[in-house]
Amino acid sequence: MRRADRLMQILLLLRGRRCTTAQQLAEWLEVSDRTIYRDIRDLMSSGAPIDGEAGVGYRLRKGFELPPLLFTPDEVRALHLGARMVAGWADREARQAAQAAMTKLETTLPTALVQTLQANPSYVAGQRPYPLERLAPVREAILQRHKLLLSYVREDGLLTERVVWPLGLFFWGDRWTLAAWCELRQAMRHFRIDRLQQWRVLEEVYPQQEGRTLQDYFSYLTTLDASGC
Repeated sequence: MRRADRLMQILLLLRGRRCTTAQQLAEWLEVSDRTIYRDIRDLMSSGAPIDGEAGVGYRLRKGFELPPLLFTPDEVRALHLGARMVAGWADREARQAAQAAMTKLETTLPTALVQTLQANPSYVAGQRPYPLERLAPVREAILQRHKLLLSYVREDGLLTERVVWPLGLFFWGDRWTLAAWCELRQAMRHFRIDRLQQWRVLEEVYPQQEGRTLQDYFSYLTTLDASGC
């Protein structure tokens, strides 16, 4: 890691923490304690509002804001690839948001990093196999905790109607699924977005109820993995 990058990492690590020792910083950044002491001293002499002392710990004073958009080339490429994935596999609102974020990035980054971004060799191939606009109302229902009425084609081809508590959207590389608590089955279920025939956001808001949360869905997935299903 370049020294300039390490200095920025020190500021990021100190930000939001009560007190961090040089030994902790040295372990996280894989350098010696002496290097950290020297870096802290240089940061303080350059005006960084760091309080503390050797052997006790350091912290940034409240109110200190780091300059925005301080990214390494690898971070820029990762963000750009993420935006390309959203553009290829998300609904119109998400695609527009990703494009707006990338535009902001391109207009604020140094020229050298913009060139790195434009030369990103990673691409997202393939075509969207079904209209993804249905993701937007489902996502909004999740955010507002509104129940959904679904007309859904089961794996055996039968059409079923369910009222569900939508908990999260999951992308599996070639398809999206909705994680939800199903009122009919009284259990966690996941529904493939491409099998939705119709859907309607209901006025009723579902409660935060133990056993029916997103964390409970993750536990449900664990049981599926353990059983080999």
